[in-house]
Amino acid sequence: MRFQSITFEKNGRLAIISLNRPNAMNAMDDTMLQELAECFELLKNDGSIQVLMLKGSGKVFSAGGDIKTMLGTGDDSIDMLQAMDTISRMIRAYYTLPMITIAAVHGAAAGLGFSLALASDIIIAEENSKLAMNFIGIGLIPDGGGHFFMKERVGVPKAKQLIWEGKTLDGPSAKSLGLIDQVAEKGTAVEQAVQLAQNLLHSPLAAMIETKRILNGHKQKELDEILALEAKGQQLMRQTSDHLEGIQAFIEKRDPHFEGK
Repeated sequence: MRFQSITFEKNGRLAIISLNRPNAMNAMDDTMLQELAECFELLKNDGSIQVLMLKGSGKVFSAGGDIKTMLGTGDDSIDMLQAMDTISRMIRAYYTLPMITIAAVHGAAAGLGFSLALASDIIIAEENSKLAMNFIGIGLIPDGGGHFFMKERVGVPKAKQLIWEGKTLDGPSAKSLGLIDQVAEKGTAVEQAVQLAQNLLHSPLAAMIETKRILNGHKQKELDEILALEAKGQQLMRQTSDHLEGIQAFIEKRDPHFEGK
């Protein structure tokens, strides 16, 4: 499979997908969203792969959605309804993959990038990683199933608090909260993920994948409902003055002045 903004490698029963917009901190523009959705949907029918590793090229895992395209002007502006539909396709396909998924996180995993990492079965993050469900900083709500994955990991009350705070966490802090599974030393997340993948390949993976099918399948309806609610809510939030202020402040590199409307 050949793509513009991601790379795909296959080595026997192990596959590796790299988010590959390093000059843009692997921010997810429409092309990357479409390619990830397409790739995951194709992989659902590939019974030869049992372990999938997801990583980022360059200095970070992913800075999240491409905020500059949210300004709504120019040829690179984003169609929010279409984007939310593609995000839902991507997350749904990834969550239901009949293989064990591992996210190897280094640098930043923020916003939608963090949602995608949280959709993985196993998350390894480097000790100095910057992990943030930080949609609140631009007056938006989590998407990509962020609400679902956060509450699955930490419970509803804590998920709400973390989403509202939008704090940036390092690897040890995220692990202490249960948001990630393993902490790697700086520069070793991919190496640790590859070692874990090799260990898994010597495990009874058919049984492990069946357990995933049962547990994730039981939750799929709830994920679908939350994705639909996120799409509706995000469209509403995008029309608020707080969102416009948040984006302008981000572009201008200043603190936002929110008014709750």
